Amino acid sequence: MKIEVAYATPERQMIIPLDIPDQSTIEFAIHESGILKEFPEIDLTKNAVGIFSRRVKLDTVLQSDDRVEIYRSLLIDPKSQRRKRAQKKKIM
Repeated sequence: MKIEVAYATPERQMIIPLDIPDQSTIEFAIHESGILKEFPEIDLTKNAVGIFSRRVKLDTVLQSDDRVEIYRSLLIDPKSQRRKRAQKKKIM
């Protein structure tokens, strides 16, 4: 079955198309894609994964045409960032 594995940093993005056996898991697809060699900072014990923006576990069985996404940790908490912007607007 055909799937894609995707990962992005602020500087670089990679989407790798794969043809894998039926009943393959997300973890299998990530290892088969070779993306871990391209982005050694990926740690599957820490990075969340998903299918089309929906978080799932590494042992999730894939369907044809799925896009596996590997998520990075947030650098800034979105709530605190909004608060900072709101405070700047009040000052001005």
